[in-house]
Amino acid sequence: MTNDEIKLTLEAEAPAAPTLTLTPEAVEETPAAEPVVLDESTLTPEEQKVVEEFAEKIDITDSTVVLQYGSAAQKKIASFSDTALDKVRTKDLGEIGGEIADLVVELKGFDIDETEKKGLFGFFKNSGNKLTALKARYDTAEQNVDKIAAALEGHQVQLMKDVVMLDQLYAMNLSYHKELSMYIIAGKKKLAQERATTLVELQNKAKQTGLAEDAQAANDFAQLCDNFEKKLHDLELTRMVSIQMSPQIRLVQNNDKLMNDKIQSTLVNTIPLWKSQMILALGLAHSEQAVKAQREVTDMTNELLKKNAEKLKMSTIETARESERGIVDMETLRATNQSLIQTLDEVVKIQDEGRAKRRAAEEELGKLEGELKQKLLDIHG
Repeated sequence: MTNDEIKLTLEAEAPAAPTLTLTPEAVEETPAAEPVVLDESTLTPEEQKVVEEFAEKIDITDSTVVLQYGSAAQKKIASFSDTALDKVRTKDLGEIGGEIADLVVELKGFDIDETEKKGLFGFFKNSGNKLTALKARYDTAEQNVDKIAAALEGHQVQLMKDVVMLDQLYAMNLSYHKELSMYIIAGKKKLAQERATTLVELQNKAKQTGLAEDAQAANDFAQLCDNFEKKLHDLELTRMVSIQMSPQIRLVQNNDKLMNDKIQSTLVNTIPLWKSQMILALGLAHSEQAVKAQREVTDMTNELLKKNAEKLKMSTIETARESERGIVDMETLRATNQSLIQTLDEVVKIQDEGRAKRRAAEEELGKLEGELKQKLLDIHG
């Protein structure tokens, strides 16, 4: 729902381990957060016009209107929160991590030097049928690797869909947040107007007539104003839930992106590299069999075996180095971790601002109640 589609209605819709120290460390004071002021300056001219027209329709003397005021937007937030929770609940990133771990076990489990500790050529030195055994082991491992890779590709597609879905949820949350803000601004505008006009008129009338019924009428209207203010405060609490939802959605979305990158690296780097190493091992094994067939050139064969073993060692080392370079980028992890910390700091900041607003609202209600009691005493006195 875009800003142009926002409509206001008065009808309802459906801990770490403790440590001990004798030298307390200096605590760095956190700068006080600037309070957020919710007023018409946050709205577009079109939205301000909608608020202005809607505020005129509000009748705070109608208990049904007060009871249902903003409930439509509150229900949207509640329904939206349930939807977002379901999306997160059905996601099992642990399954993806388990499949990647299985892949690592499968790759590490294929050890061409398992039988002999003298290198690849020592593995085939005693029996030619060991080449057949190696091929069988490779075929089995390849099937398992391909099966895991197919599952990871399926998870990758789902993660990309989830990222798009979370973008849509984020946009919906912003729209609901805007709608709640407009309800609150319109309500505060109407409340201030009624207190400055109708309530003052009733209080002045009670002073002039000195009649108990006029004093009671002023008292009743002041109570209606207080009840409507409490309703607006409830809407502000709901608005805070919507505010907190935005960074939470981004956190989940960022986790999906990180896991998607991990899967992509596994599919395009780790698995192809492993297969190329196995093909090289099999190729060298075939070469060794051909060399052993030439009995008459034993000395030359031994020299070639040494050279090939050295080449295999260097190739394996270089390949392993290149593989390790592409799998994990620590700078990316550090930047991502810092981004997550900053995001969580922002969530804490928003929560602190919400608590400050609620404390200010409670102090203001106490002050208003004291002023009203004093006024009633003055009238009867």
